[in-house]
Amino acid sequence: MHIRLLTYSTKPRGGVVHALNLAEALAARTHDVELWALSIDGAGFFRDPAVETVLVPVARSSQESTERRILRYADALAGALRTTPPAEVEHSEDCLSARALLTLRTENRAAAIVRTVHHVDEFRSPVLDACQRASISRVDHRVCVSRYWADRLREQFDVDAAIIPNGIDAARFRATGLSREDARARFGWSDRPVVLSVGGIEPRKGSRDLLAAFAALKRRRPSALLAIAGGETLFDYAEYRSGWHNDAERLSMVVGEVLDDTTDVHVMGRIDDSDMPALYRGADVMAMPSTREGFGLVALEAMAGGCPVVLSDLPVFREHFTPDLDCLMAPVGDSRRLSAACELILDDPAIRRRLTTAGRKTADRFTWGAAAAAHERLYEEIA
Repeated sequence: MHIRLLTYSTKPRGGVVHALNLAEALAARTHDVELWALSIDGAGFFRDPAVETVLVPVARSSQESTERRILRYADALAGALRTTPPAEVEHSEDCLSARALLTLRTENRAAAIVRTVHHVDEFRSPVLDACQRASISRVDHRVCVSRYWADRLREQFDVDAAIIPNGIDAARFRATGLSREDARARFGWSDRPVVLSVGGIEPRKGSRDLLAAFAALKRRRPSALLAIAGGETLFDYAEYRSGWHNDAERLSMVVGEVLDDTTDVHVMGRIDDSDMPALYRGADVMAMPSTREGFGLVALEAMAGGCPVVLSDLPVFREHFTPDLDCLMAPVGDSRRLSAACELILDDPAIRRRLTTAGRKTADRFTWGAAAAAHERLYEEIA
């Protein structure tokens, strides 16, 4: 079967990771798979895909609004797709690439359109809200990675979605080839207690709550370090990040992109994909106080890598993870409880062992092979 997967970026965001790994797993099942992505300012994928890729070049401009940028990017993707015949299945991972496919369908150039809805955003922009709504209501078939979001689509949009969970290459994160000491040395952490956050500084990640929780922890653990990895996105979170930095100054937190002995919060930026297993291996706890998530893929990665996890008490997390067994949970926005959960993991070796053992078992339940097989069944029904 000829399958085309489309994503808005080459950066290691959840939908992009999903598209790349699903494409490779489908190709391993002998399908003819293409992986299309927008290449912003010439960027390639965060790792080399083992499938045919098509990168559509776009240039980012600081002079345009987020709304204008996304519409321009969607037009660029639609223009590139016009130069090639349609696949049997066109599978979009986001509202931007879905918009491009919907444009082609009005020209009778697109076959069945599948859209993975990882989660539904609450956009204040009417333009972005309309783009998201069209990408959910006007496509032919929908996939959600959790039952929670499938239920939300039914309630909010009166549409059905197949439920196919994410996968993970658990063996890759488990087999780092590094001791914990060597992993920590790679990032300059020495013997400091490290709380890790993956996903950058943005509202949906609960970054300001995490900073407040860490400041409270720091008063009891003066040598502790908050390491924030990742964070590349299409959206403009400048106002939120400014508020976050104001919080850091008010809380007397020393923030730096370069780590030294005075740094309280290390903003690491993008981590090379080959270093991600070492990142999880070296951290003492990963905190994920998100206000909204589609699944929690980085939580699975951390569990596979042997890093205990503290999550927001979100319904979507409870769907896949079990509090007090493979993770700890804190109410959304409750920095006090979040801080206490992180400190408990740092202080109690028995809890760390229990969370680590159960977390690895949880990670082993989710594979890209299983995800690909489920998508294959859906595609066959469509075809």
